[in-house]
Amino acid sequence: MPTDPEFHAWVKDYYGRVLSETADLKTNACCAAGAPPPHVAQALANVHDEVLRKFYGCGFPVPEVLEGMTVLDLGCGAGRDVYVIAQLVGPTGKVIGVDMTEAQLAVARDTLGWHMDRFGYSTPNVELHQGYIEDLSFLADDSVDVIVSNCVVNLSPRKDQVLAEALRVLKPGGEFYLSDVVVDRRLPEAVAFDPVLHGECLGGAMYTPDFEQLARQVGFAEPRVVERSPIEILSAEVLAKVGAARFESVTYRLFNLAGADVGCEDYGDVATYAGTAGDRLFVLDDHHVFEAGRPERVCRNTARMLGETRFAAHFTVTGGDTHFGAFPCDPTLAARQLGVARGTLPVAAPAPTGGGCCAPKPSGGGCC
Repeated sequence: MPTDPEFHAWVKDYYGRVLSETADLKTNACCAAGAPPPHVAQALANVHDEVLRKFYGCGFPVPEVLEGMTVLDLGCGAGRDVYVIAQLVGPTGKVIGVDMTEAQLAVARDTLGWHMDRFGYSTPNVELHQGYIEDLSFLADDSVDVIVSNCVVNLSPRKDQVLAEALRVLKPGGEFYLSDVVVDRRLPEAVAFDPVLHGECLGGAMYTPDFEQLARQVGFAEPRVVERSPIEILSAEVLAKVGAARFESVTYRLFNLAGADVGCEDYGDVATYAGTAGDRLFVLDDHHVFEAGRPERVCRNTARMLGETRFAAHFTVTGGDTHFGAFPCDPTLAARQLGVARGTLPVAAPAPTGGGCCAPKPSGGGCC
């Protein structure tokens, strides 16, 4: 089994020397599928072309309600998501990017002034650090509102340390919003420790139940899936190595809510969305969609995710102390009426078509 430094060396070499732009990837595992959400698409139009060309991610992990927040981007690379979020937090917020690959960070640093001018900020609201996502000792406990990560946790040899450090620096009620690659089985060593497959975000992918159990063990509340998308492997060489394993890009919400229930419990909670978070619909996860003004019955964990986080200003949540047993956490009424199935969103767009691992860049400043 490779040592942690050997894992890090693979990743540094792959993203610092082997890859020069997105088109060099051998699979679409590290390419965001589909169209970005509207708030992300608008911000992408203000991101430097060189940063977009150096993007290697598997989703759009940019959540809602970020104005004035301190956001940490784990494995920020050349800074695509950093500079998207810098616009969403505004001049009073802050974005902290950390990455271990100097070649990637150099692109983010070289374009910092360009982005601040583009955004009209007199003072930079971005900090960039070279370091490992397993060690965030440069940040104090309870100092970050939101953490994002885009197809990076799978690259770490110590995912337990990544999650533990993320929980430590998050404020109570804070959120780790990440897109990453998971797989439908535990991978054999020949796949898990293959340097190329690791660099392509496949070798380090965790079996979904193992990842969710690890998140709970570290101390995060019940993991919630926001969206999932199958990963199509077009390389015959890669297919021969991974066999029948099926990979997905999944976006998760992990909340820092101490004492959360293991599962869904019924305390008579009702949540009503005020319609003030940017749209008449609010999507918490792949089966909790809230329409403005419509009360929805929810489990206690969902009630806390809405009432004890940055979303509290946008929801009225009521409940009591009487436990009525397990809660059937089915799709909300709004989700059912919209025809939302688990793993999809009402705003989801189809994946772009085309050959190769990354489709051509969509008009309007997309990433791939």
